Amino acid sequence: MTITQLQYVLAVAEHKNFTLAAEKCFVTQPTLSMQIQKVEEELNIQIFDRTKKPIQLTDIGQKIVNQAKNIVNEADRMKDIVEQQKGFIGGEFKLGIIPTVMPTLLPMFLNTFVKKYPKVKLIIEELNTDDIILRLKNGNLDAAIAATPLNEEKLKEIVIYYEPFVAYIPEKHRIADKKEIEVSDLNLDEILLLQDGHCFRDGILNLCKNQDVAPANNFQIQSGSFETLIKLADEGLGLTLLPYLHTLDLKEQDKLKLKHFKDPKPAREISLIFPRTELKIQIIDALRQSISGVIRGAIAFQNVEIISPLPKK
Repeated sequence: MTITQLQYVLAVAEHKNFTLAAEKCFVTQPTLSMQIQKVEEELNIQIFDRTKKPIQLTDIGQKIVNQAKNIVNEADRMKDIVEQQKGFIGGEFKLGIIPTVMPTLLPMFLNTFVKKYPKVKLIIEELNTDDIILRLKNGNLDAAIAATPLNEEKLKEIVIYYEPFVAYIPEKHRIADKKEIEVSDLNLDEILLLQDGHCFRDGILNLCKNQDVAPANNFQIQSGSFETLIKLADEGLGLTLLPYLHTLDLKEQDKLKLKHFKDPKPAREISLIFPRTELKIQIIDALRQSISGVIRGAIAFQNVEIISPLPKK
């Protein structure tokens, strides 16, 4: 069997459809089906149960797919070894970015990076932290940008910046007149939060973990976007916390509602994350340098206290 045949098997396992898998592999569906059938005949097994919709892996098929992932990944690593030896910075590079970083950081460095490294084909996907960890471990991502520390033994983290939490407080709020605020000023029950699955939400919960206060409202709102939380705060439904970079694009009148924390400012640590066995180090270093070059002028806080992005257990 060949690496290409194993790639076809993995494509069907991922998409659970021969036609869609063929499209993703840029071959005709009959060609893909025939090559997978050859693998099954060579091994004298059935990898897929074609009687089910969508197509399912058989028990032995799941084991074959797990091994095929390792083989295909190792084949790709051979190419990486050669390119690393040559000092070549190029090829396909899969990068995951968490949703609360993607809209602010990506526009800051992407144009500069692609112009400087035109031979790198960046494939960027917005993913939550759990998906990033899973995909880094199974080889479906080369690197990611996320809030750390994650305490994952198989992953390496390189800190690229610290981003403080900033409070967005409507004009008539009880602490609106304060120049700077402290964590003790916050009432967790009136903070408008992102929905479950966002590490920034978990960071806020960790920031306020020592609070023991009575509920201020008889409702709870969770949203998927900071823009919605800001609008709700303006309607007098509470306050919200934002990552510092997100505040840079606010309207001038909205910036007047921002309150910074006293030093040490609670902040999140943003890092480049990649498997310890990753070989595309030249591209990772190029990314780090590109991001550091643009972020240095936008964010420069030193006296910070890092808040964990991990949900409380």
